[in-house]
Amino acid sequence: MADGVAVVDCCVVGGGPAGMMLGFLLARAGVSVAVLEKHADFLRDFRGDTIHPSTLRLMDELGLLDALLKLPHQKAFHLNGMVGDFALQIADFTHLSPRWGFVALMPQWDFLDFLSGQARRFKGFHLHMQAAVTGLIRDGGQVAGVMADTPDGPMEIRAALTVGCDGRHSTVRREAGLTVEELGAPMDVLWFSLARAPSDPADVMGRFDAGRIFIMINRGEHWQCGLVIPKGTLADVQARGLDPFRADLERMAPFLAGRGGEIASWDDVKLLTVAVDRLNDWALPGLLCIGDAAHTMSPIGGVGINLAIQDAVAAANILAGPLSAGTVGLDDLKAVQRRRAFPARVTQAGQVFVQNRVISRLLGRTQPVRPPLIVRLLARFPVLRRLPARAIGIGVRPEHVRTPEA
Repeated sequence: MADGVAVVDCCVVGGGPAGMMLGFLLARAGVSVAVLEKHADFLRDFRGDTIHPSTLRLMDELGLLDALLKLPHQKAFHLNGMVGDFALQIADFTHLSPRWGFVALMPQWDFLDFLSGQARRFKGFHLHMQAAVTGLIRDGGQVAGVMADTPDGPMEIRAALTVGCDGRHSTVRREAGLTVEELGAPMDVLWFSLARAPSDPADVMGRFDAGRIFIMINRGEHWQCGLVIPKGTLADVQARGLDPFRADLERMAPFLAGRGGEIASWDDVKLLTVAVDRLNDWALPGLLCIGDAAHTMSPIGGVGINLAIQDAVAAANILAGPLSAGTVGLDDLKAVQRRRAFPARVTQAGQVFVQNRVISRLLGRTQPVRPPLIVRLLARFPVLRRLPARAIGIGVRPEHVRTPEA
């Protein structure tokens, strides 16, 4: 880099799972790539920390699964739930593979550190932390890179391709003027942590009852908890007071008795504002958006991160060759959208259906909940649990690594 200007084949904006995976795969294929992350590190509370079987399979294809699983993590082989007072196992991941038939629960910062460490093995990979993108560079109607603020002053990254992987509040898609279609969401989620005792259940749990939905994810020494509330009702929840809030939690999960007091104030509870949206067009000449920047997902199923990683793998498969040859064009970028728009739309359609037909009705219900037919079938016929396991764990049109290692 000279005089605050760097030139690479591809500039990736956002050092989350999609951006880091794309940067790694492109560098591995011999493409020069710069990844810009606006924060100083990857440490963020209540990020999605689930690595689904589809991503574990990709790591296995790259020969990295064993090394990844040496990092601290928990394995969720099943997804359990309670509908009213009816307990059941919703999904069984074990049939997917002896190697990756589970959901790995791992701090996202550890996963991102792992990917960046693997990417640094390739000389074409450059990671710029504390690099906040402020605008796009345009040249003759084509995006030619980005401008960014860094601790060392302004920086320009000039590239044949800029990829926005900067999430649902994407600077790239805003600066590009891409049209966003809002699908809406009727709920928000309150995230917090509670201590976990050795006698507690081990698997991911969900409690679905009249007026409340409570999710608990085993993180070893603590539970990562999510309480689903009707959208825009945080003030109402807080107005009731902390004591009723704590009491509700202990009623929904009786084994938590006595632990509600760990929530000392509302500062210990973080609001996730749920949104579901997508771009009509993911690409302009010289620019592509993937992951949440292209299709913001609901937290239902925890599939957003893994869908974004699938986008990154497809983008690398399609674009590594044209980038290496210096021939990448709009048709190549549209090929990525053609490949990945279908799984994104199908997944969002399923999430919107669940939001409108299940979550909204539960949150607005006051009468006791009886398990519907599908729940009773899952309880009676264990083989059916493979269907939600595949939908959540593998998803629609999973990708495989096709890029070579240069």
